Amino acid sequence: MVELNINGERQDVAMESDTPLLWALRDGLQLTGTRFSCGIAICGACVVLVDGKPVRSCVTPLSAVAGKQITTIEGLSPDRSHPVQQAWIEEEVPQCGYCQSGQILTAAALLDRNPEPSQADIEEAMGEVLCRCGTYPRIRTAVMKAVELAASKNKEV
Repeated sequence: MVELNINGERQDVAMESDTPLLWALRDGLQLTGTRFSCGIAICGACVVLVDGKPVRSCVTPLSAVAGKQITTIEGLSPDRSHPVQQAWIEEEVPQCGYCQSGQILTAAALLDRNPEPSQADIEEAMGEVLCRCGTYPRIRTAVMKAVELAASKNKEV
C-alpha cells in the first residue's frame, strides 16, 4: 500500500512501490486524463505535476512520489478556469488531443515558475512534450494567451 496525495486528496493505492505512477493513476484510481504513449519518458503525454514540477509518470515509481503533491489534468481546476485551460479552449489548440494533458500541465508549470516567459522560454519548456499533430504554433499562441489571462486575473484580485 502506498499513500499518495493526488489533486489535494489522500489516496491509498494498493500497488507495489516500484509501480509507475501512470498505472496507479489510470488503473488504480481511474484518473485517465494522464496518457500512456511511449512508456520511456520521451514524449511527455504522461506528464503530471509533482510539487509543481512536470514529471513523466510512465517512469516515475510510486516510491518517488509518496508524500508529495501530485496534480493531474483532472486536478488543475475543476471548472477549466485555469488560465492555461482557458487559453487552450480559446485558441482551439487540440487536434487529436492525445498530448494535451501533458501540454497543459507543462505550460501551467512554466507559468508558475515564470509568469512572463519569453518565446525562447516557451519553446524550451513546450519542446519537452511531443505533439503528433504538429499544433505547435497554436500551443505557443495559447501559452502567450494564458500569460495575458493570468495577468488580467491578477489585476482583478
